[in-house]
Amino acid sequence: MKVTIRNEEEKDYRIVEEITREAFWNLYAPGAVEHFIAYSIRKHPDYLPELSFVIELDGKIIGSIIYTKAKVVDSKGVEHPLVSFGPVSILPEYHRQGFGRKLIEHSINEAKKLGHKAIILGGFTYHYHPYGFVGSKKYNLAMPDGKFYTGIMVLPLYEGALDGISGTIHFSEAMYPDEAAFAEYDATFPEKEKKVLPCQAKFEKAVSEIDTTSYE
Repeated sequence: MKVTIRNEEEKDYRIVEEITREAFWNLYAPGAVEHFIAYSIRKHPDYLPELSFVIELDGKIIGSIIYTKAKVVDSKGVEHPLVSFGPVSILPEYHRQGFGRKLIEHSINEAKKLGHKAIILGGFTYHYHPYGFVGSKKYNLAMPDGKFYTGIMVLPLYEGALDGISGTIHFSEAMYPDEAAFAEYDATFPEKEKKVLPCQAKFEKAVSEIDTTSYE
């Protein structure tokens, strides 16, 4: 078994979108939109191809991670550039075998090499705390509504990376693509049954949970 991680190339785009659709189908909502987010990111100037990777098993792509620019805007309106990742996708038949961890760890190391300050993301805490991510509240980084959510996490990439930085988090606009174009795009994929599942309610609860942790 040979595992290879390499930068995503244009020839991989459709395969990655197919994998992403499979990985997220009925996970957070009936159906999925994450494959459309991946598609839209690559057309946006915030796409970071140097930090976007695929993982191959014996030459077959089984997963991917895509990075975009993000930022914190402080009280004076000064923008502090950060990076973010997502979607992260592994084909369902390869879940819980360590491939996602390999992808994420590889990309974090590359982000460090490139000199980025920190990675900011949204997700389940149990997925990302093992990599060192903590609630953004620890660094006084709020969402634009001024609130701190448990599912918004940050990983400084070097000692003191976020010293003197506070303000509001802004993910790339590429993460919020034009929904009007989604149906036409999704119609280019095979039909799949949309289902309402318990995991979707769990996700809805997680994304709205306020962080009450004291980081003193």
